[in-house]
Parts: sequence; structure tokens; C-alpha cells
Amino acid sequence: MTNLSTTVQLAKDLINIDSVTPDDKGCQELMIKRLENIGFEINRLRFGEVDNLWAKRGDATPLFVFAGHTDVVPSGPTEQWNTPPFETTIKEGVLYGRGAADMKGSLAAMVTACEHFIENNPAHKGAIGFLITSDEEGPAVDGTVKVIEYLQENNEHIDMCLVGEPSCTKQLGDTIKNGRRGSLGAKLVVHGIQGHVAYPHLAKNPIHEIAPALAELSSIEWDKGNEFFPPTSFQISNINAGTGATNVIPGDVEVLFNFRFSTELTQEKITSRVETLLDAYKFDYTLEWVLSGHPFLTSKGELVEAAQKGITDITGIKTELSTSGGTSDGRFIAPTGSQVIELGPLNATIHKVNECVRTQDLDDLSLIYEKILENILL
Repeated sequence: MTNLSTTVQLAKDLINIDSVTPDDKGCQELMIKRLENIGFEINRLRFGEVDNLWAKRGDATPLFVFAGHTDVVPSGPTEQWNTPPFETTIKEGVLYGRGAADMKGSLAAMVTACEHFIENNPAHKGAIGFLITSDEEGPAVDGTVKVIEYLQENNEHIDMCLVGEPSCTKQLGDTIKNGRRGSLGAKLVVHGIQGHVAYPHLAKNPIHEIAPALAELSSIEWDKGNEFFPPTSFQISNINAGTGATNVIPGDVEVLFNFRFSTELTQEKITSRVETLLDAYKFDYTLEWVLSGHPFLTSKGELVEAAQKGITDITGIKTELSTSGGTSDGRFIAPTGSQVIELGPLNATIHKVNECVRTQDLDDLSLIYEKILENILL
């Protein structure tokens, strides 16, 4: 196909690279070539097996940063795709390929927005940065979190950050994520005594022991949420016990559960309340907590207003602020004191077979990003 915009062409070039997490496979080098041409200083940062990029143009404040990831989730069975997942296809104005929406389309729009902005405003105030990782869809231990540590060690502070995660639901620009709930998971193991089901007095069934506690945990109203966050949720995701036989009382039961919590709660408050409740049942248990991220919120301010105005200027619609959905790498950036939002294309097909994005949306997203740069740095 000819006459593609620079944004759509770059998105195609990125999508055609099968950068399944944590492999970047050259995506960042494609971006680096473009960024070097417009005056960005490049820092390639490899931690473990993960490639990361920190690029910056200018030394003044405020420092506005585009953040994102070049890694994608696996395609799944390729025979279920209508077109090859790593060979982009455009049909009736829609671009198909793994990563089209999450989030190589956003990366392309970020680069072209900067190209146009810098061409028209070479002496802009402040500075522009790119924080790109290939470890967002995976464990997320050698990616953004490590780059943030590197920046802090070098006294580099991000004032405002736009993460290009797909944020919209029905129309480009209809939703900005201005925060995310915290995620706190746990593995609970209740220890009983294995035995024959015909002789329960000689055993101790840990499933029977844990059931009332789980029912109580499920019935608790942890908070009522607030203006920006829904109420905290508790969900059991897995219960595992037994030998597979019908006549054996299990010795242990393992329960996995997760809290998605608002700014009304803290990790410490949740763990304390859960452990107090479990202790009251007086069974033998072990409990391991895993914090994936604290909740964060960027309330109305310069970054949110700049994004809202940019969206209205390009699309004519009024955007909605939301904190719904899962976690993102914004959870590693916000604790440094940065204003953080997420703004990208529609999220309807992310991680699905036949992931796609409208080509016009990519072009408009680039224009929105450019407007945001103008609103902040001019």
C-alpha cells in the first residue's frame, strides 16, 4: 500500500518485528534513528536480558516524557488470525497486527509527534524524554522500574509523563487514565492433616477450615472508593487442594487472591486486617504477599488539562478521566512525584486475536500528542 502517513508506516515497521516479551529485537533501534535525527541524546540501558531506552532532548524544565514498551504478548495460535500477526495488513482503513493497539501504534505516534513539533518549534522550552522498555508485558523487573532507579541515581526528575497505553473505549480520546488502582496479591496455604474421608476424626480438612474465613473476606466492604476510584475489590483467583482421589482428605489447601485497592487504603492496612481475621480462626497457615504496585493518581492539573485540550482540539470531544483497568508502568513513575497519565488508542482488541487499530486514529493520536507538547512546552 502506498501513500501511508509517516505514523502508520512507522507503526507497520514496528509491528512487523516479532518482539514478544522480553525481546525488543530492534524496535528501539528504529526509534533511536528517528530520535537522533531530531536532536535526542540516546542512552541504551540493558538490565538483565531486557533492552531499555532513555532518550532526552534539552536540559531545561519541565521535563515531559513519553513512556511505553516495545514488547508484545504472544500472538497465540496464528491459524486463528485472519492475517499474519507479525505481517501488518491494512483493510478498509484498519491496521491489523500484534501490538497495533498495545502499544506500537502509540510509539509511532509519539515519534512523529516529536518530529513535527521540533520541526516547527526547535527552540521550545523545557525538555522532552522517551522512556521505553521491552519488559512491560512480562515480569516487569528489568524494565521501567530499573530505568527509574537509573534516573534517580543521575538526579533526573520527570515532571510530566504520558504513557501510551491504549486507554480509550469507543472513540479515540474518550478516556484518559489519570491513575490506577494498587494491586496486592497473596498466596495463602492452610495446613491440615491428610487422611481417609471415612475417618475424618483422624484428619483435619483444611478446606473446611478456610471456607468460613474466605466467606468473611469476600463479604467485607473494604472502602467506598472516592471521586476517582471505585471501591476496593477482593477476588479469589485460584483454590487448589487434594490428591485427585475422592476418598482422601487433603493435607493442605492453597488459595490465591488479589486486592485492587484505591487510595483510600494502604498495603499495610490491608495486610493487617487480613492477618487479624485469619488469626481469629486459629488454623495453621502461611501467607505470602506480593505487591505489584501502589495506587496512584494525577488529579486535575497542568498535564491533565493539556491532554484534555489537545483531545478537544483534534477530535472535538470531551474526554473522561478514569482509573479503571489493570496496572501499567505508570506505577513505577508516579511515586517519584511525576504527573502521570495514560493516553492511547482504543483498547477493545488488545491481547486478542486480530488485534487492530484504525489508521486514522494513529494519525489523530500523533496530532493529539503534538498538541499536548505545544500546550506544555510553548
